[in-house]
Amino acid sequence: MSLPQTILFATSNAGKLNEARQILQPLGFTVEGLEQLGANVPEPVEDQPTFEGNALLKARHYARLSGRPALADDSGLCVDALGGAPGVLSARYAGVDGDRPARDAANNQRLLAELAGVPDKKRTAHFVCVMVLADERMTWAQARGTVAGRIAHAPRGQSGFGYDPLFIVETLGKTAAELAPEQKNAVSHRGNAVQRLVAALAKLAPDA
Repeated sequence: MSLPQTILFATSNAGKLNEARQILQPLGFTVEGLEQLGANVPEPVEDQPTFEGNALLKARHYARLSGRPALADDSGLCVDALGGAPGVLSARYAGVDGDRPARDAANNQRLLAELAGVPDKKRTAHFVCVMVLADERMTWAQARGTVAGRIAHAPRGQSGFGYDPLFIVETLGKTAAELAPEQKNAVSHRGNAVQRLVAALAKLAPDA
């Protein structure tokens, strides 16, 4: 089975697509977005209870539409004081109204409200990213990445997307939104998952 060098990344999130390109292109991969499938591409209903389930569901959905293997991820923030929430509901924690920046802002506001009065030592959290490369019938590779941290009391930084302004990376003491892209990719849950996925894919190459 040959290793695909051009990968369809099945996401409508421009931030995720840019990060995947930053991480995978130096490794020799070309990453294409869903615009390759044209306008009005139907999205699957992400109704699985796990990151793994949703990632596989999305990969197979877009593989069916494109006729080739698709890479999909499901990722989210798990906050210990909230019993692991928002978890798989991270992208729609405060609903699905508005464009992505508006939803990100609403999600962050809800998270801060839920953690109001919770002290620093109990604001621990971690990001999870599961990436799956699959076609309609089989899973080529799957990998999970995580990064530990805690939730700030107010947004900090101008980079990134989603919960990045609130997530303080444990090893750096800065929010993910305060990091340059190369810094974030070196420690992020998505960067971790991509590196593991590439290692898994390399085993499929004929000369592995």
